[in-house]
Amino acid sequence: MSSSASPSPSSPATSLPAQLTARVQAVTGIDPEMRPATKPQFGHFQSNVAMRLAKSAGRPPREVAADLVAQLALDDLCEPLEIAGPGFINFRIKAEVLATTAAALIPDEHAGIVPSADPQRVVIDYSAPNVAKQMHVGHLRSTIIGDCFNRVLSALGHTVIPQNHIGDWGRQFGMLVEQILDEDLDPDTLDLEGAEQLYQRANAHLKADEDFATASRDRVVKLQAGDPETTAIWRKLINVSLAGFNATYARLNVLLTDADVAGESTYNDDLPIICDDLESRGIAQVDDGALVVFVEGSQTPAIIRNQRGGYGYTATDLAAIRHRVGDLESDRIIYVVGSPQQFHFEQVFAIARRAGYLPDEVAAQFVGFGQVLGADGKKFSTREGTAVPLNELLDEANTHAAPNIALAAIKYADLSSGLQKDYTFDAERMVQTTGDTGPYLQYAHARINQILRKAEAEADEAGTPAPGQAITVLDEPAEQQLALLLSRFGEVVAEVGDSLAPHKLCNYLYELAGAYSTFYEHCPVLRSEGEVRESRLGLCRAAKKVLGQGLYLLGIDAPERM
Repeated sequence: MSSSASPSPSSPATSLPAQLTARVQAVTGIDPEMRPATKPQFGHFQSNVAMRLAKSAGRPPREVAADLVAQLALDDLCEPLEIAGPGFINFRIKAEVLATTAAALIPDEHAGIVPSADPQRVVIDYSAPNVAKQMHVGHLRSTIIGDCFNRVLSALGHTVIPQNHIGDWGRQFGMLVEQILDEDLDPDTLDLEGAEQLYQRANAHLKADEDFATASRDRVVKLQAGDPETTAIWRKLINVSLAGFNATYARLNVLLTDADVAGESTYNDDLPIICDDLESRGIAQVDDGALVVFVEGSQTPAIIRNQRGGYGYTATDLAAIRHRVGDLESDRIIYVVGSPQQFHFEQVFAIARRAGYLPDEVAAQFVGFGQVLGADGKKFSTREGTAVPLNELLDEANTHAAPNIALAAIKYADLSSGLQKDYTFDAERMVQTTGDTGPYLQYAHARINQILRKAEAEADEAGTPAPGQAITVLDEPAEQQLALLLSRFGEVVAEVGDSLAPHKLCNYLYELAGAYSTFYEHCPVLRSEGEVRESRLGLCRAAKKVLGQGLYLLGIDAPERM
């Protein structure tokens, strides 16, 4: 990810590990670099901070460690500190602190996510399919990643403004409208697949018939001039396309709606204004008939208006930035676009900064992503080498699992590795309920629900209150590790909001599911009794809350049963 400004932190450190780190650092003056203890008898965390300080002070490490232990006032958080080996300090969070922290998650609607102390208006540019073309595999990642950012930043209390920058303008609409008129076709009878077939017929017609090509160019001029007949057909093509896009968005379970659409045509009236402004201030200049901006550090100039008077993507994106900052009053703009577009957006950001459209206090971030590869390691495409329609990819995944499980597999595979990496679409592997997969997390959630259902059925039969509303006893290491991990959820979500790295949330949830599995194996829940049973059911309820909320942020269904 490249960024031309850094966003402010989303929230203060709230997890128990973060609290511990902050308090130790306040005494030592350096990051204690807390590491999970290798064995339960060593506590929960170890630090070599005394050994590092001893080296610079020229003193024995254990002596420095003893001084630190005497200075650290952690009685409210930890058991008495221990010095181990050559000078390690062992930290064990008190069981009652772990219990209180985990118990607080049960009634918490947000499962420990702390709203940002500095809420912002955040524009996220994502998905952006083209009118009269079906969404294809290339739109999958932008849509899934952008939706995850939308959910995470909204959960952190920011005002998120999605912008679906659809391709609804350009020369292709001249040939599309002309083909409709040539065929005497009612555009209201088209669906998105039919519109794409129309595009293919029009393109072939354009190449084979010079008269048609001339008429198509003339039709573009009519569209730009607002000719009523041309404009009416163009709008119908957009409506047909939006209906198709929305059907796919529903299948993907993403939050985009028609209210989020702000296509290229939105900025038509601003393009000449942008050009005049940049040229009048000497930021842009005419070079070989084109209006260009020479960007510092770049050998290739950015073309604002070409030799024929047409406006390129740079002009449109500059107009979009000006609108998003000036009209939408954004504090942060995030572009979720394929990695090959990074150079283009670096130029756009640089020009926008120079022109004052993008003030220094507004963060502009390009979040690039890699390609979707087939099982053969090559770009995922049809036998003819064209992009696979997105609905076909979803259909193929559904042959291996139920739709909600197949979708979980796709989303988790997309989000769980670094975004800039390519990832392999192997539906059979991705839908497995074991290993680091989305369905594994769904299975963990369903298993927790099964335990709670049994406990609630027993309570109903006995006429007692619903069990698992409190956590009071955490004596076993597996219980404590699960509670400790649960406390980190809010901190992880805040980190994803800052870094825009959703794999960190995926990694956390996978670790959480593993910790729950260990707890389940070592700490009988329904077979335990009294306060221990109630406490373990409470821990199950807290884990369900966090796992369910985490899956929601990834856009993944959290099933009650599997």
